[in-house]
Amino acid sequence: MAKNKKKNQWIVPDGQPLTDMDIRILEYQGRGKLVPTRELIKTPEQIEGIRRAGVLNTAVLDTVAEKIRPGMSTWEIDKLVYDYTTQHGGIPAPLNYEGFPNSCCTSVNDVVCHGIPSKDEILEEGDILNVDCTTILDGYYADASRMFVIGGKTEPRWQRLVDVAWECLKIGEQVCSQPYVFVGDIGNAIQKHAHQNHMSVVRDLCGHGVGLQFHEEPDVEHYGHRGTGMLLVPGMTFTIEPMINLGHWQVCTDADDPTEWTVVTEDYEPSAQWEHTYVMTENGVEILTH
Repeated sequence: MAKNKKKNQWIVPDGQPLTDMDIRILEYQGRGKLVPTRELIKTPEQIEGIRRAGVLNTAVLDTVAEKIRPGMSTWEIDKLVYDYTTQHGGIPAPLNYEGFPNSCCTSVNDVVCHGIPSKDEILEEGDILNVDCTTILDGYYADASRMFVIGGKTEPRWQRLVDVAWECLKIGEQVCSQPYVFVGDIGNAIQKHAHQNHMSVVRDLCGHGVGLQFHEEPDVEHYGHRGTGMLLVPGMTFTIEPMINLGHWQVCTDADDPTEWTVVTEDYEPSAQWEHTYVMTENGVEILTH
């Protein structure tokens, strides 16, 4: 997702008494920190709708996990995603989104993200694959991705990449164990863990707000400095989705993809990513996808 640099402001409607949350957010705003707008705070009803979308999105990925095998084309995965989603009352959000031609993204080996399913792309034992699904249900969006090791085994350094990417996701969650943390706190912790394992974090793409639209504020970068980025407060829904490279962090658009969606590593080393949708609560984040 492209990064948003807009400056926000928290405004208390005239005549409305200040809540504890208002006071805390206004204190951060007064210190020059980036805070959400009130529009980014979801109502309980909206959160429940996003949660239901998350349940369906999880079931879609569970179906992929049950069926995936060597010799399968990525197009077959896309068909599984479309069929299961639509048969259960949902809509695959990627389909026709800004010209994207399929129902999910299938990113194999050195493809970082936005890989386009194809009948000609056949999965082989030892491949690593990210399947990224976003589901719309009753107008609400949930977004998640999983890594799959085709055939159950790959070379050790590739397996370590998949594991470190998962660890980075969980470390990002741990940062959000309480509200009123910053996006930069997440990115800083993820970046440290990746670097400790001699891997890199993609900088050109990021996580994002989600729920009422496919992509909302805030931008959730997976690198950076503590105390930067947007303040995360109760009622906000967003993804964490670190893209971790075995080589360096630079990426580019695949020259063989005429749609210009597919992002690959510049050094042809593999990349891995896991993603969940979360809601921030008074007690920290709750995972809405699994």
